[in-house]
Amino acid sequence: QVLLVESGGGLVQAGGSLRLSCAVSGRTYSIYTMGWFRQAPGKERQFVASINWIGGGTYHADSVKGRFTISKDNAKNTVYLQMSSLKPEDTAVYYCAAATTGTDNWDSWGQGTQVTVSS
Repeated sequence: QVLLVESGGGLVQAGGSLRLSCAVSGRTYSIYTMGWFRQAPGKERQFVASINWIGGGTYHADSVKGRFTISKDNAKNTVYLQMSSLKPEDTAVYYCAAATTGTDNWDSWGQGTQVTVSS
C-alpha cells in the first residue's frame, strides 16, 4: 500500500504561483508513475501531470503545459507540482496519485488540497 499526503494548496491571485507537495510513504518500491489530478466543482476529475518514479520522464496536460511543472525528489519520497501563471480556471481540489500495478493504473490517492485562484 502507498500512502499519499498533499500539502501546499491555498488562495492566490491570478498570475501568481504555488507549489504543491505530495509526501509518499509505504511500498514506494511498487510505484510505476506518480501523478497530479484536479477536480473543479461540478466537473470530472482531470489529469494534470505525471512523472515516472524511476526514470523521471514527465507528461503534462495541454491545459497546463508551460505553466505547471511536475518534479520529484526520491530521497525525500516527495513529488511536487510547481504552478505558475495561475488562472481562475485552475481553481480545483488537486489530488496526488500513484500507479502501482501499471504505468497508468492509478490505484492510490491522496486526500486532496484546495487551490483557489482569484481574478
